This record gives sequence, structure tokens and C-alpha cells, in this order.
Amino acid sequence: MWKWEAEGQPKAVVAIVHGAYEHHNRYAWLIQKLRNSNFHVVMGDLPGHGAQTGRNVHDEKFATYTEYVKELLKIGIVDGLPLFIMGHGLGATLVMRVLQTEDIICAGVILSSPWLQLEHQPSKYAGVLTKLSSSMKINHNINVELLTRNYDFYIEARDDKNYSSVVTAGWYKELQSYMKTVNQHEGSIRNVPVLFHTGGHDKITDITASKNWLLKQQLTEIQYKEWPKLYHDVYQEPEQEEVFLYTESFMHSALRSLGYIV
Repeated sequence: MWKWEAEGQPKAVVAIVHGAYEHHNRYAWLIQKLRNSNFHVVMGDLPGHGAQTGRNVHDEKFATYTEYVKELLKIGIVDGLPLFIMGHGLGATLVMRVLQTEDIICAGVILSSPWLQLEHQPSKYAGVLTKLSSSMKINHNINVELLTRNYDFYIEARDDKNYSSVVTAGWYKELQSYMKTVNQHEGSIRNVPVLFHTGGHDKITDITASKNWLLKQQLTEIQYKEWPKLYHDVYQEPEQEEVFLYTESFMHSALRSLGYIV
């Protein structure tokens, strides 16, 4: 895990949990934008992800992901500053589960494109996954063209050797169970401000399922933003500056409500 310090006097800390198959380097632009706006950022790579593992098939246990998120949040509170938790894709789902099971105190939560119900399945095995050996490899086939319309990001991601959507059948079965658990959890997360981003043209997830989850929470302050043209990776889209400004405004509002002068 790494920490990037704010360019000026820090307002708060943002802990970021990235999505499935990717790694922290894909968030370099967002990290720098947050630093420029005087936020510390803490982030790392999920277990089994990134350059340090040298692996290209995901078979990690989801319990290790959950423990990773808990450790990340512990690092986020070390400075004694307000903490914002940001999760994208599967990372958003992991954050949602930790918020369901742990009493996390934070200034706000930002979730984008959570995985609660997938529209994009591994096509070749979609109907027979439950019959496959747990160790059998399958390709989820989530390529960059499904994630964003940003051509510049296509170029950047083309030679990314640390991105792989190959998983074992066992991993994919556990993913399905994990999403179901988060979706069907009784009760609400802690009453904190929540910002929820979805892309109107998300090709990976069913955004209706995500919206329904949010509406079930007993929260007094929620912002739900569906970006009409955007794909799954809202912070990588050509409109990323607009998405960031919307997020920054949410965080400033949450800080003011806590009595901080922004």
C-alpha cells in the first residue's frame, strides 16, 4: 500500500479500492487530481493484482480482499484527518460489504459502478459455470473497449501486462455468491453521506441493481449520479474532469457539514 500526500495543507484522506483485474497505476490521474485538491491518498493493489504478484489468473479468496480493505482503512485514519472511502467496480462492492459488517467511521463514501449484478458474463461458460472444476480457467473477457470510450486510455492500457481478466471457475462462483450476499444483506450501512456514480452506458453491470441497493439503505444524505453517455470506468472517460469536480464538490460539502472550513 502507498500514500501520496496532498500538495498543500491536507483537508482529508481518500482511501481508494480499485476494481477487479486492474491495479493502482490506472488511477494515476485521479490520485494527482486529489493531491492537487489537497487530499492525501492511500491506495494499493488488491491481493493477486498488480505488478508485485506476477500472476495472470485470479483465484484469490474474497476474504483476503475484505481483510485488505480493512487494513487500507486503518492506514487511512493514521493522520487523524477526515476519511473518505472510494471504491470502483468490484472495489465498490468490497467497500459496501465492509460497511455492512464493520462500524466504520468516515466523512463520506464514494462508490462508482459497483458489481452487484453483471451484464457481461464469460460468454463461453455462462450456462455451465456451476458444473466446471473450481480450478478450470475462464476468461471474463473484459477489455478496455468495454470499460471506457477514452481513446487515450486505450493507448495507455494496450501494453498493460498487469491487467488480466482470466479467473478460475471457483473464483467466479465465489464472486457470484459475494455479490448476492451484499445485495441481500438485511439492514443498512452506517448513516454517512454517500455519492453513487453509474454510467448510463455501462456494459459490465446492471446499474438498476446498484440503484436499488442504494435506495434500500437508511441514509439521510445520498447523491445518485447517472452519467448518460459514460461506460463503466467513469473516472477514465473523456468526461473524467466533470466526474472529478462532482466528486470534489460532494467531499467539500461533507467536510463543511462536519464543521470544517473548506
